[in-house]
Amino acid sequence: MAVNLTTPNPAELLPVAGVRLGVAEAGIRKADRRDLTVIELAAGSRAAGVFTQNRFCAAPVQVCRAHLTTGGIRALVINTGVANAGTGEAGLASAHETCEAVAAKLGIGAEQVLPFSTGVILEPLPVSRLVAGLPRAIADLRADGWFDAAHAIMTTDTLAKAVSRQVQIGGRTVTLTGISKGAGMIRPNMATMLGFLACDAAVSQPLLQALVKEAADLSFNSITVDGDTSTNDSFILIATGQAGNAEIVEVASADYAALRDAVVEVSIALAQAIVRDGEGATKFMSIAVEGGRDRDECRKVAYAVGHSPLVKTAFFASDPNLGRILAAIGYAGIDDLDVSRLRVWLGNPQESVLVAEYGGRAASYREEAGARIMKHAELTVRIDLARGDAAATVWTCDFSYDYVKINADYRS
Repeated sequence: MAVNLTTPNPAELLPVAGVRLGVAEAGIRKADRRDLTVIELAAGSRAAGVFTQNRFCAAPVQVCRAHLTTGGIRALVINTGVANAGTGEAGLASAHETCEAVAAKLGIGAEQVLPFSTGVILEPLPVSRLVAGLPRAIADLRADGWFDAAHAIMTTDTLAKAVSRQVQIGGRTVTLTGISKGAGMIRPNMATMLGFLACDAAVSQPLLQALVKEAADLSFNSITVDGDTSTNDSFILIATGQAGNAEIVEVASADYAALRDAVVEVSIALAQAIVRDGEGATKFMSIAVEGGRDRDECRKVAYAVGHSPLVKTAFFASDPNLGRILAAIGYAGIDDLDVSRLRVWLGNPQESVLVAEYGGRAASYREEAGARIMKHAELTVRIDLARGDAAATVWTCDFSYDYVKINADYRS
């Protein structure tokens, strides 16, 4: 059951000028489910992306990286059910065949198509079924297709994830709409998660590439469900340039700041939705680390706590066995950390208590307070390293019995 997450309202998902989306049932792995999505982009659109750092990256990731270097992207094609990862040369051939089929039907070049896959690793992509489903997906192309596309890219997700925003830039209304999927194998390391965010702003290609990296770092690269970095993680940022604003070319401009804030806001919402829908999740946890010498060491600590199965299972049980947090901080890899200066708080939207200070349990802390706080669905662990001014936050969820059940039965 997702934590404080609801199905997006179709009426609140705004069309983005220059983007059309269509879905189909292609039977790629299971019958009677939408598993194929095509996104068509108007001529002149720009796209930028970041991808998994897993060395066993999927065939479509490899093709996307190559195609993005050529520019002029006009379409995306996304299948669920089979990840086309661990499939060698045959997988690459399938990804290229997919692009060629989309290109032929849309009258564009194969290098203008970005392919994406998500699902089971080490299984061949049934490319003939995918290609057979393309005419139905293309016939379904429409500007208001975001809601259906958000559902069609799901795997073990229990709810679709989609967000829209509008912002004023250069006297023009710029619309942003994005979708994401993911619930397990989630510890994106992008310098199985997919995210697609489109806007109709006019922005230069170099700034778009810088923005997608910054937005990913502050959102999708700041979440973890189970610590596993997928072979297929991808986040794509699209700008169609149809809002009518003057092209944004300066990073120091007010227009870029407005676009950057909106893109980051939507990206964080989409990333947090993945954690809220983490496989078997019952708690949504923010691990906020401050007082670090730099952001990297803050993230090290936050991820050590957020990845710890012992921490995550304690939160599931609402058991204030909070020494597990201290243990995770201690093995995070900061060799010169002075634990006598460190402080840790546990909180929820209603209250917060100091748990640890001076190298041990805080004198004011009472276990009944910790137990009371942990019963809430949304929790914050705040850690002050007391060694600098840097900070970072990672969002995660608990481990429940259902996490094991879902992953034990995933291929059935």
